Amino acid sequence: MPNSSTLTDLSHSSSSSSVYGDFVSSSGEKKSRFVSWLSKLFNNASDSEPIPKFLQEEPMVFRAPLRFLGDRPRSGREKEELDRAIALSLAEDLNRPPIGGFRWNGDNGQDIARKVHERFSSSFYPPFAPTQYYSRGYRLCSACNRDIGHGNYLSCMGNFYHPECFRCHACGSQIIEHEFSLSARKAYHKSCFKEMSHPRCDVCQHFIPANGASLIEYRCHPYWSQKYCPSHEHDNTARCCSCERLESVNARYVALGDGRSLCLECMESAVMDTGDCQPLYHSIRDYYEGLNMRIDQQIPMLLVERQALNEAIVGEKHGYHHMPETRGLCLSEEQTVTSVLRRPMMGGHRLMGMRTQPQRLTRRCEVTAILVLYGLPRLLTGAILAHELMHAWLRLKGFRNLSPEVEEGICQILSYMWLESEVMTTSSSSSSSSSSKKGARSNTENKIGQFFKHQIEHETSPTYGGGFRAARAAVNKYGLRATLDHIKSTGSFPF
Repeated sequence: MPNSSTLTDLSHSSSSSSVYGDFVSSSGEKKSRFVSWLSKLFNNASDSEPIPKFLQEEPMVFRAPLRFLGDRPRSGREKEELDRAIALSLAEDLNRPPIGGFRWNGDNGQDIARKVHERFSSSFYPPFAPTQYYSRGYRLCSACNRDIGHGNYLSCMGNFYHPECFRCHACGSQIIEHEFSLSARKAYHKSCFKEMSHPRCDVCQHFIPANGASLIEYRCHPYWSQKYCPSHEHDNTARCCSCERLESVNARYVALGDGRSLCLECMESAVMDTGDCQPLYHSIRDYYEGLNMRIDQQIPMLLVERQALNEAIVGEKHGYHHMPETRGLCLSEEQTVTSVLRRPMMGGHRLMGMRTQPQRLTRRCEVTAILVLYGLPRLLTGAILAHELMHAWLRLKGFRNLSPEVEEGICQILSYMWLESEVMTTSSSSSSSSSSKKGARSNTENKIGQFFKHQIEHETSPTYGGGFRAARAAVNKYGLRATLDHIKSTGSFPF
C-alpha cells in the first residue's frame, strides 16, 4: 500500500527506547510506530482513507493499548478501553502547543479522529433497533386487551380470553358453563340465546315448541303480529270478537254471556244497549245525508244478542249471502226480536244484570229494522250500521236483483268511507288533546279503527272482499254517484 511505504520511511528516521504501558521516544520513531499501529488497526479500511501527515517532528507521549487483538472479536470491555486510548491520544496531541514550530495538521487530525469514531461506531457497534419480543406463550385477551401471560385462558373462534373476561353478549355475566351458544362470533349463555332468538308465545308466554320435524311452527295475526302456539286455536282460548286477538295470561277478557269475549281495549268504547246506540245511529244517517243519500223512512235500530241475531237470520228470506260470523242484519220481514234494553253491569270478568225485551217488528216499507250485535266498540258498531243502512238505501231506492258481489261490495264501500272519516277525526282529536283522558281513549279507538279498515281491505271472500275491491276501483275512477247510477241501470260496476 502507498501509505505503508511512507510509514516505513518515517519509522527508519530515528530510534527510541520504550517502556511497556507508557513510553517516550523521539518524534519520528514515535509517530512511525503509532501510524504503523493504526495501519494494522484499519487493515479493512479502503485505500482512499487519508493517513495523517506530519509537518515536522516533535516529541509526543502516547498511552499504548494494553492488548491488541487484530481482527478477532473483542469483548465489550476491551473495545471500550481501545476506543478510550485512541481518543485520549488524539486529544492530547491536538491540544498540545507546538514545540519548535512543529505541529499536527489540524484538519487531518480532526478527520482521522472523526473516522476513528465512525469506524468504531458503525463497524464494531452496528446500530440496533430493539423489537418487541413475544414469547412462545404470549397471548392478548380479546375482551380487555391485556396480556394473559402464562395463566389460565380460554380459546374460542381463534381468540383468547381471561376466564373472567369470557362473558355473555346478552346479559354480560361470565360464562362458566361447559356449553354455550355462538352467533355472529359472539358468545351467549344457552338460556340467553334461547330467550333472544326462540319465539315465545304471546298467549301462554312459553317458548313455542317444535313440531315433529324439529321446526318451530307458530301462528301470527296478520295485523296485530300476535304470535301464538298452534294449539291455542283448538284449546278453547278466548278470542276477542272485535279485534280477533287471543286472550293472554297477562290480560283477561270480558265474557259477554252469549259465547263471545271482549278484550279490555275494545271494552273501553263498547256500545252495550239500544239506548246507547241511538246517537251513533243518527250521526250515520246524517253522514248519508251529507252524501246526498238521505233516508226519509224511520227505520228501527236494535242491539241484540248473538242468539237473537241468528234467529232473525233464519227467518229472513234474503239471507243467502251473509258472512259466517254475522254482526248485523237489514231485516225485511216481520219478526219478533229480543233486544237489549239495559246495559249489563261488570262483575269480575263477566257481565251481569242484562235486561232484554221482546219487540214485534212490523213491515211498513222495504226495510223492517236494522239489527246489530251489542257489546262491540263504537267504531265497529258504526261500520256495521253504515253497511246495513246502505242495504236499506238500495232497497228503498229501487235497486233490484243485484248480485251478491255488487250489493255487498257497494255496502262495504260506504262502511269503509265512514270509517275513514271517523279515524281521521279521531286522529286529529288525539293530537290536539293527547294529554287528556279522552285523547288517550281516542288513540285506542284510532288503532282499532285502522284494524277494521284493514279487515275490509284484506277480506278474502269473493262476495265481500272481491266485491269491495271492484267497487272501490269504480268509485275511485268514476265517483260514488256515477257508480250508483251505473249499478241501478246495469246491475254491475262500471269498467
